[in-house]
This record gives sequence, structure tokens and C-alpha cells, in this order.
Amino acid sequence: MVGARVLLLTAALLGAPLGSARAEAPSATGSLTVALAAEPTTLDPVRYSAGVDTYGVGQIFELLLRPDPSGKLQNWLAESWEIQGTPEKPIIDVRIRPGVRFQNGDPLTAADFEFSYNRLRDPAQSRWAHLQAAVERFEVVDDLHFRIHFKEPDASYIAAYLQLWAMPKRYFEQVGPEGFARAPIGTGPWRLVSWKVKEEMRLEAFDDYWNREHRPGVRELVIKFIPEDLTRVAAFRTGAMDWMDAVPPAMVEEFRNMPGVTTATKVSGNNLYIDFPSDQPNSPFRDVRVRQAAAHAVDMDAIIRRVLFGQGQRYAEIGEGSTGYDPDLKPLPFNPRRARELLRQAGYPNGFDTPCYNLTTPREPNVKEMGEAVFAYLTAVGIRCRIVQLEYGAWINLGRRATPPELDGVLSWMWSQGVPGDPGVAWAGHLHSYQPGTGWGSYSYTADPEMDRMVEEQRRTMDPEKRAELLRQIARRKRDQVLGGLTTYRPLVTIAWRTDKVSFTPWPWPGYYRNFQEIGLKR
Repeated sequence: MVGARVLLLTAALLGAPLGSARAEAPSATGSLTVALAAEPTTLDPVRYSAGVDTYGVGQIFELLLRPDPSGKLQNWLAESWEIQGTPEKPIIDVRIRPGVRFQNGDPLTAADFEFSYNRLRDPAQSRWAHLQAAVERFEVVDDLHFRIHFKEPDASYIAAYLQLWAMPKRYFEQVGPEGFARAPIGTGPWRLVSWKVKEEMRLEAFDDYWNREHRPGVRELVIKFIPEDLTRVAAFRTGAMDWMDAVPPAMVEEFRNMPGVTTATKVSGNNLYIDFPSDQPNSPFRDVRVRQAAAHAVDMDAIIRRVLFGQGQRYAEIGEGSTGYDPDLKPLPFNPRRARELLRQAGYPNGFDTPCYNLTTPREPNVKEMGEAVFAYLTAVGIRCRIVQLEYGAWINLGRRATPPELDGVLSWMWSQGVPGDPGVAWAGHLHSYQPGTGWGSYSYTADPEMDRMVEEQRRTMDPEKRAELLRQIARRKRDQVLGGLTTYRPLVTIAWRTDKVSFTPWPWPGYYRNFQEIGLKR
């Protein structure tokens, strides 16, 4: 067995299982219409590529663990779990909550999680196959009991809520992948009714949802996708929308003071940064002095104040409250004189020209304007940006290493560390060097052997305290060497709803507070 100390620390992270102290939520009635600024690209848990996809996936599908509204990790579809085996080859033993059913009436069993595991580990289907790389085999013990056997330790498996989405094996085999994509079935509180891309998604409360305490109080939910800020705001003001996300940063105070409106402002869980092709031949960013020059060139605090209207939280590699957070680690300071000197030392006394790729799709409020401001600061010290504006599809393909083209310039990028945060999975993807076919560095343009060693070591370290210290060491080296991108900020997202009509409890994950686990009409 793994040492008792590790098990106790694991139990401390889990907190208490879901209880039955609170009264059962009333039956769902009526209809609400909500507005989202960004639209998911898929409802298949295997094929999603970014946090925005969990806005939809997280309504229909569920994980074994999840954080509650306060951020405390709880057992969810897992009734209980523990680490067994040896330190070298651990086993995660899971017992499923009895009585859970899929939205077509089929019971949730261990065979469904085995099916989920097989889909998730298949690179022909999954964008997340690398997250299953340390698993040796999946063992079904009985209908409500399974074990995940590891060939080596993998702490990120626990940090990411035990990885596995509940997907219905029998239903999938009946309808096939295309049928499943059109009509996904999960165990979640919402059932898909229809989805008109770039227009709306209609959901219906799942009557037989297992969690009678935390469930929707409204029967029908209509999600409108309105990327334009002013159009979304106008729809809310006129009463066409009962709830909206992504209140424009310049209007947050106005919404907070708006009669009859409740707002909530949360750290989104997303971590934004500026990436460089530091592993590409002939790139100026191979030189650490050029990367450090970029770090000193950007006044991110000013951008947060003036472009984001204060709706951003500065961070140095790991956000406050996240695993491995170090309050003493600060970003490299804004110092344009130092930036120009570093460029001179690196052999670029007159600077150089480079493409600078910017995301225009509003995945976060004012993300386009933020990128343009960063590129203006870089240009001012001699890293002269030729801005290339990209919609989401072209943008994510540029960052993903398995698809051409290769990055040849500066890239405004993001990778969530989660809510509550843990950088391990993100760093495996964009800080570890790219290794085709392994999952390491799937979005990475960094190549540093020492950093690779450290990232691999933190993944193998199951002791939470030791792993947190390793993450702090990685963060310091990452900051000093400006590896895996130049950290910028974590967005603050403000959501608003009608006080007299809507009851709503923001859940951090899945969906970064866009999860409608508990939304309803006031009686």
C-alpha cells in the first residue's frame, strides 16, 4: 500500500463526500434564456480542445470528482476512492455512486468508465490521449467498482478530477460516433434538445438526475450565443436575456449598480500568456535575453488597468490559491530600457521584425485589445510586430503542434490551470518540449532538457507537499528563463442575472462559472 501520509493528504484534498443535509431542490418548471459570449465547438468530451467547450460538455456530462461552489473538491460520480498499489506502480481504486442513470435511462456502470478510458486514450479519437499515457490497464471489478492501474505515478490524474467523463457505452455503440455527436447522452443535469451553431442551444432539465440536492430549478434553458458585447448587453437590458456572462470590462461598475441586477465576479481559471517559437531554428527567441527583453518590455499592470478596466489578475506562473503558488515570486518588472539593452546584448541593437498572432474571437473579455496592447509594447522596444488577426479555428491550429503551420512569431495564447488551479497538466502541454506521439508538449514551442526533467518529475510525485514544492521550483525557473511563454494575467469574468427572477449559484467547474448546475426561477 502507498504510505499512510500520502493517503491522509489525499483525503484532506478530497473533503467530505456529498451529504443529504440540505433539502431536495424543487421540481423544475418554466423557462430561462441566457447569453454566452463564446460558443463551444463540440459536445463530445473526447474531442473538446479548450475550456470554452466545457461550457456545453459540462452541462451534459460529469466527472468522478469536481469542486463545489466554494472550490472545495468533492466526490461526485465517485462515491469513494483511494490510492492503492506501490509508490512505483500506484492503483486508483474507485467505487461509483449507485443509482446514477444516463439521460436515456441506462444505469451508469464501471463498463461505461472503461469505455470512456478507451476512447480518451485513443489518439485517433481523442485530443487528450496523452493524459492516459501513464495508465497500464483498466480493471472492472464489478458494476460499481473499478481500478486504474498505473505503470508509473501520475499526480496530474488526481489533479484533473480523475480524468474520466462518464460516457454511455451501450448507447454509443448503438448510434455510432456521428449519432453521438448529434445527440450526446450523459449523466448531467441537462439534456440536449437542439443546437443551432452560431445561434442557440436548447437544454431541458433531466428529470431523473441523480443529485436531488444540486439540480436545476427551471425546466427549459435557452442559451443564445452573442459574441458582440453591445448586442449581448442590449439583449439583457431589454429583458430578452435573464442571465449573461462576460459583462464588458468597461461596464462592470455600471452593472454592479444596475437596479434589479445581481452580479458575480470570479477569477476565470484561464491563464493567459504570450508564447514564442523558442525551439524553432533561427528564431531570435531561442536566446533567453530576447525572451527576457520581451518580459521587461510589457507593462501588464497598465494593460490590466486601461485595457481590461481592472478585470484581470496579474500572476507569476501560478495563480493565487493554486497548487504550488508562491507569493514571493513576482513577474519580471516593466523596464523598457533593460529590454533594449538585452536586445543589444543578444545581437539585435536595431531590433527585428516578427509576425505577432492575435486571437480575435472573444474567448475572454477584451482579449483582442489586450493582445494588440502587448504587441504595441513589444514594438516600442524593437520587437516590431506585424499583427496577424486570427479567428478561433486558425488560432488553435497554429498553436497545436500536430498540425501545420509551425509558429514563426509571437502568439497571444492561453491554457487553463483550472479552478481551483493546478499547473501540472498545462505545463506538460506547453512547457515540456514537443515529443510527437507521446502527448508531451502538444502545444509547446519550448525545448529545455532541464525543464523537461522537472515537469516529468512533478507528474511522478504523488506526495502533495513534495509536488507543490517541485511546482514552485519549476515556476521560478520558468519565470527567470521566460520558458513556456510570458505570463500576462488571469481574467476576471463578471456574470449578471435578474435578481427578482433568477436564482443562480456559480459553480467553478466544469465551465468556469458558466455551469448551470443550480439555476432556476424564483418562486
